[in-house]
Amino acid sequence: MRTDLVSEPGDAARPNEDFAGVGLPASGQGGCVIVLDGVTPPGGPTGCLHSVPWYTARLGGALTELTLCGRDLTLPEILARAIRRTADAHADTCDLSHPRTPQATVVLARWSAGTVEYLVLSDSALLLRGPDGTVTPVLDDRLARLPRSALATDAMVDANLRNKEGGFFTAAADPDVAARAVTGTVPRREVRALAALTDGATRWTETFREGDWTALFDVVAKEGARGLVDRVRELEAADREERAFLRRSKTHDDATVVYVEL
Repeated sequence: MRTDLVSEPGDAARPNEDFAGVGLPASGQGGCVIVLDGVTPPGGPTGCLHSVPWYTARLGGALTELTLCGRDLTLPEILARAIRRTADAHADTCDLSHPRTPQATVVLARWSAGTVEYLVLSDSALLLRGPDGTVTPVLDDRLARLPRSALATDAMVDANLRNKEGGFFTAAADPDVAARAVTGTVPRREVRALAALTDGATRWTETFREGDWTALFDVVAKEGARGLVDRVRELEAADREERAFLRRSKTHDDATVVYVEL
């Protein structure tokens, strides 16, 4: 098995809000990938004393332990337990009911000798490549399907869409959100490699339209995770002034890529 991981902040002056990890159990059988994209809050109160990196580190650590050790648990059960554990760590000091309490998108993949399981929550992405080279994207596209008018202001999003029916869901403080994730299982023989990416890295396809998911996967497989992130940074820098791609809320975003050949 070969792995490759890059996680780079969008701004060197700010902490990286992403989390990435690859876990290999001591038994030598199977493994897991965990990628979280912390949600940067707008200016104003969040109800929490803690930062987004604090949250993603806590949630990512809990997911790593539970995924490696809890082979009897499903991925939604693992995510629910990790969210509950993280919430318990600051429930006494923070208002976890606040819509901007620290939160993150989630990609979780776990493989054994026979299967590859996956879970995706919100707008990070998981790509699976089969033996014939076919790339299958696993996406939670609820946020992308919302009309732009519904996302006009942060207040509208928080009041009507964030972690609400008819809107979109992220891992925050409610463990029940785990049941909203996109999940599935495929035979391991049908997956030769996988890539987990935050939306700062998937900009190459989703924002700049440089190629489809297969082309993006080819870049990672041939040039490495660093190659894809470098390409995204070049595109962002070239568009810094023109802002032709108006869906970008930031010039640069935290970008994380984890690649695994099984």
